[in-house]
Amino acid sequence: MSLFGLAIDTKAVCIFENGVSKHAALDRLVEAIAATGTVQDTEAFRKAVKEREAVMSTGIGAGVAIPHVRIDAISKASVGVGISHEGIDFNTLDNKPVHIVVLFAMPSGSQKEYLTLLATVMTAMKRPGFRERLIECTTPDDVALLLNAPV
Repeated sequence: MSLFGLAIDTKAVCIFENGVSKHAALDRLVEAIAATGTVQDTEAFRKAVKEREAVMSTGIGAGVAIPHVRIDAISKASVGVGISHEGIDFNTLDNKPVHIVVLFAMPSGSQKEYLTLLATVMTAMKRPGFRERLIECTTPDDVALLLNAPV
C-alpha cells in the first residue's frame, strides 16, 4: 500500500510553475486526474471543484490544501497531487502559502472511502520530514516514487 492508501499515477501529478494561482492550479489538477481515465465528465468535475472551493478554502494550513469532491462523474477514487516550490495563495486558515495540493476525486456515495483516504493522507502529512521531502520533488516521477513507496 502507498503512503496515501492508493497508487498515485504520474499523470495525476503536477509540478506548478512559480506564480500559479489557486484556480489555475486546481484546473491543472482536474485535467491531470482526467488524463488517468477515471473522470467521465471533466467539465462537471471542474465545476464541482470550483463550487467546493467557493464554499470554503480547502487550505488546511502547514502548507497543505486538500480540495475534494464526490460526484457521479468520477468512476473510482483518484488523487491528484500538485507541488508548488514557491507556494500558492490558497486563503488558508494560517494565512501561509500552500506548497502541496492533494485533490480527491471521489465517486458519489463514497463517504466511508473518502474519510479513510483523508485520514491516511493526513497521517502521511504529519510524518516528520515528509512534507519537506514531498516539496523537494522536482518531477511527477519523483512525487509518485515517494508516494507509492511501500509503507
